[in-house]
Amino acid sequence: MLRRMFDFLRPRWKKEARHLVKGAKKYVHYKRDLLDDGRIAEIESRRDDLRNSLKSGDRKAVEEAGKQLRATCEKALPRAPQQTWWEENVEVMFVALVIALGLRAYVLQPFRIPTGSMQPTLNGIVIVDKGQDFKAPWIGKQAFDWLWSGTSYKNIVADRDKRVVDMKDASWFLFTRTKVMFDDGSVLKVPAAAGEVSNQFLVDSNGDGRPEGRSFREGEPILRGTITTGDLVLVDKVSYHFRKPNRGEVFVFDTRGLNTYGEASGKLGGQSGGSHYIKRLCGVPGDELQIDEPQLYVNGRIADEPGIVRVMKREGEYAEYPSGEPRPGYLLADARQRSKYPRGPLFEADDVFELKDPERVGMREYAALGDNTANSLDSRYWGAVHEFNLSGPGWFSLWPFGSGHWGFIK
Repeated sequence: MLRRMFDFLRPRWKKEARHLVKGAKKYVHYKRDLLDDGRIAEIESRRDDLRNSLKSGDRKAVEEAGKQLRATCEKALPRAPQQTWWEENVEVMFVALVIALGLRAYVLQPFRIPTGSMQPTLNGIVIVDKGQDFKAPWIGKQAFDWLWSGTSYKNIVADRDKRVVDMKDASWFLFTRTKVMFDDGSVLKVPAAAGEVSNQFLVDSNGDGRPEGRSFREGEPILRGTITTGDLVLVDKVSYHFRKPNRGEVFVFDTRGLNTYGEASGKLGGQSGGSHYIKRLCGVPGDELQIDEPQLYVNGRIADEPGIVRVMKREGEYAEYPSGEPRPGYLLADARQRSKYPRGPLFEADDVFELKDPERVGMREYAALGDNTANSLDSRYWGAVHEFNLSGPGWFSLWPFGSGHWGFIK
């Protein structure tokens, strides 16, 4: 210990020699499977010479012994291939990638909010059509808007007469995409979820609730306006290994075994194609939930968790939509979707949603509701989330910085 404490007082040549003695020992350990016994004995002999020279305090002897030890190590494996600079860089990048994937799988996973089901707590992707006369600002303003608020500007014009015939999800990793197909064979990929895209490209022309694809004339704008990206959040994948999920927190879960597509054709809000959802955890195993609009009752009493209370009280940003229309609080499932989700647990005012608490590992049940229940496909329609579906609580909203949500998620 004392030797280490006063090591800084030693001359540089002595410190370098000591490092060389240790380095040669490590070299033998790392290359032992490639070195024959004679080479190992020779290296150990040179190490002994260097140690003895250090004890004598003869600088010239130390330098000569160090030179001999280096030469012996360098010649020990003359035919061993040396890594080129690009091989070393590839190895470093590969290790970094493995570490990043490990962190994503077991510690923190990034997740993009694709829809508006959690607004105003978290933002989904929003398309705003600015109309015929809209002109995008200069390129510097566009770059700033993208960095600060995630807003990009679009000016897509029809090159010929065409009509929308189909839409398909084309999302990949963190990139939400919807493929819009036209009757002329052309395809347009829009960076938004299908529900948001349908508002722009579908129209209920007959008033019967069955929207049809819009038609565009040559030279007519297909999309002239802005697309604002959804919040990029980090999901804590560690906590649920050490604690139980808490009622009222925001959480992420996968959709394995969940009937999010329903039992009939069509989609609600374009959310049924996702592999992961983010919602408010509104019920834990053993709870009984009821909705008496705008209130959420848990076990016969109005829920008192802060995140749930904000939705029910409809105060501040929870009071109204950007359009000025009042927010509804907690709503029962849309009765028009009853045929699609016949086993939905919360369609009627007297429905009671019971969450099971079985002893079987992974099968405990949780309820997931969106803060924007008027536009959320959640447990009201397809039922409980099982314990094996849970990914973790939403931890931090990372980007955009100007969304108003940057920071820890509440």
